[in-house]
Amino acid sequence: MKYALLTTLLIGFLFTGCRPSNKVTRMDPSQTTDLSGRWNDTDARLVSEEMIHDALTKPWLNRFNRNHQKPPTVIVGHVRNESMEHIDTEVFTKEMERAFVNSGSVNVVASSEERAQIRQERREQQEYASYETTKAMAKEMGADFMIIGNISSIVDETVDRRTVAVFYTINLELVNVETNQKVWINNKKIKKLIERKNYRG
Repeated sequence: MKYALLTTLLIGFLFTGCRPSNKVTRMDPSQTTDLSGRWNDTDARLVSEEMIHDALTKPWLNRFNRNHQKPPTVIVGHVRNESMEHIDTEVFTKEMERAFVNSGSVNVVASSEERAQIRQERREQQEYASYETTKAMAKEMGADFMIIGNISSIVDETVDRRTVAVFYTINLELVNVETNQKVWINNKKIKKLIERKNYRG
């Protein structure tokens, strides 16, 4: 009996002692953290800051306001990830939407994926909501411009793969929905050098 109890306590001690200990440190979201060298939140922030500033200060915006006496309406289209990594492009396109809306200079309408959910709600209102609160069909605001673009990357490395250089190019374009005219184009370049000191191949 004593032997069984001692064995149980010893096993419990071993499992407790071998349990990994995690330390979590909260950080300022604007602080740069590069752990793996892959695309991360800092890269997304640099892209959004560059694109927002450039888009809101280029001539297309003043030209549209002058010609139409109203803010332009923008929709975010497909930003293709053509790199060799998983990159969620919504991280920076949502930041662009936020900046556009909060600036008061650009209207933003729902994307195609978001519209599907909203349109379903509107259809159901026709059948289930009261007359006073039912939202009318065919009242959507049409976009004047669509943001499209892509992310591509080039990777170069030494023969022993201990040193890797990664070059990202992020291209965004603003296209007139009616005429297909590109009224704004910008790209952001990011280059990283990754040194793998303990890499064994």
